[in-house]
Amino acid sequence: MQKIQNLKTRIKRHSIYYFLAAFRLYFVNSCSRHVPFWAIRKIMFTRLPGLKIGSDTSIGMRTFVTGYHNKCQIEIGKNCVINRDVYLDGRSGILIGDNVNISFGVTILSLQHDHQNPDFAVSGGQVVVGNDAWIGARAIILPGVTIGRGAVIAAGAVVTKSVPDFTVVGGVPAKKIGERNAEINYLTNFNPYFDTDIFDESKTLS
Repeated sequence: MQKIQNLKTRIKRHSIYYFLAAFRLYFVNSCSRHVPFWAIRKIMFTRLPGLKIGSDTSIGMRTFVTGYHNKCQIEIGKNCVINRDVYLDGRSGILIGDNVNISFGVTILSLQHDHQNPDFAVSGGQVVVGNDAWIGARAIILPGVTIGRGAVIAAGAVVTKSVPDFTVVGGVPAKKIGERNAEINYLTNFNPYFDTDIFDESKTLS
């Protein structure tokens, strides 16, 4: 047992280990962006970087995921839509609940540099997105933020602090601009053909 552990340690110290780990992420990010069928993309995302993805969830083309050499800590619930051109940073972890809608061009960061640190050290924390939340187009979520259940992030917002349940925030930095109706009866179901917005809309009725 000790010999096996020593072998694993020696392998991890070798540059080819990191090369192969990087290639795995490169492959899934580069190839999945050209695959127009979600079922195939789901296999790629779950088997290679190891994302956990719930049922009836879809991830659009040109989504980019990242993580460390030994893990990509991204877990997505069921009935979620991750639209095209979304950046998911799985280094410190992203936990997305059920029935979440993440619009195109959203960036979710779980790690960043501390500009006040003389060594430019990194800091971060897990990002949690609650059930039924909606993150608008090109919004940016910073490390350690929790988005509450049913919360709405306006398009282009930069979220630096956690957002309470059913709260609407917008701006840079994001501030409360309203409250959302807590009676949520829909189930997100958006899996368009190819990289378009064309799909059978009758299937979105719940």
